[in-house]
Amino acid sequence: MSAPDPAADPLKVRAEFLGLFETPVLHGRVADHAPLTAALATAIRARRAADEEGIRRSNIGGWHSATDMLQWGGAPARQLADTTIKLAKRLSHFEERDAASVDWSVRMWANVSPPGALNMSHAHPGVLWAASYYVDMGRDPGVDTGGEIYFEDPRFPATLMTFPGFRMVGLDGAPQPVERRLTTQAGDLVLFPAWIRHGVRPNEGTRDRISIAMNVYVKERAGV
Repeated sequence: MSAPDPAADPLKVRAEFLGLFETPVLHGRVADHAPLTAALATAIRARRAADEEGIRRSNIGGWHSATDMLQWGGAPARQLADTTIKLAKRLSHFEERDAASVDWSVRMWANVSPPGALNMSHAHPGVLWAASYYVDMGRDPGVDTGGEIYFEDPRFPATLMTFPGFRMVGLDGAPQPVERRLTTQAGDLVLFPAWIRHGVRPNEGTRDRISIAMNVYVKERAGV
């Protein structure tokens, strides 16, 4: 399906087809990630062994650590947080100031999802950016076992209530999806606006899937 052709309109309307208010999502890969990923995996497994209960948030059937991973994750966790902040700065603009002129901080936690576990759709209110880092996908490379992170179109419920089954046509000429999934692998880092609803599909692999989630905060620098 192609984009609407103004020339085909009997009124000969000349129009420009625009895409407005894009939502930036960064899907990157940490170079030479193996040592970092291995160190994070060791720290997470040790923490889970010491705290089998964890906490309950969006996780169904999986283990969710407390959000204090920067305290027990050691230097690898701090390195990951620093990298995430650097990327968030590159995607952030502040009127009449530089991104380096405000204070940035991260809260971090680990998710361990055994076969069948998932994360329900949710958002992170009061947070600027959210991020996920992938430690172990619970599968061999190239094997599809689900467990993808997905993002929901925040406009979709309103259009659905107006007329069931309605979707807008995008710049590519196709109906816009109401959900976007990302296939990730160990070493991948995904950064996205914290207000967008997201979740994780069930792990259909045969072993634990391990990831790290982060909230990125910004506040005024003291004394400024």
